[in-house]
Amino acid sequence: METILALPVKFTEGAIREIQRLMREDASAQDKLLRVGVKGGGCSGMTYVLNFDDAKPADVVYEADGFNFIMDPSHEMYLYGMEVNFESGLNSRGFTFTNPNASKTCGCGTSFAV
Repeated sequence: METILALPVKFTEGAIREIQRLMREDASAQDKLLRVGVKGGGCSGMTYVLNFDDAKPADVVYEADGFNFIMDPSHEMYLYGMEVNFESGLNSRGFTFTNPNASKTCGCGTSFAV
């Protein structure tokens, strides 16, 4: 596993604050890294993955503002340039994804097609 400094994914200040809060307060996040990735599924074909996980040998570790995250290198082509945000408003609450590689997204913003 190697650590890379150039980030394929960017995190807004709101996302960073929420990730750091979860890392402090969520027992399931202890001794884990934030995984950013994709998996098949969702109404548009692919779904974003954002969870705490153990690193696998093929993963690349990236250093973000105050935390590290892991990504399978095969997912980078789908996620390069993506921005992760966290919204805490009354009408919407949760992580959102702005992906320049997505040709189509679903209404909820958690799945996409390339």
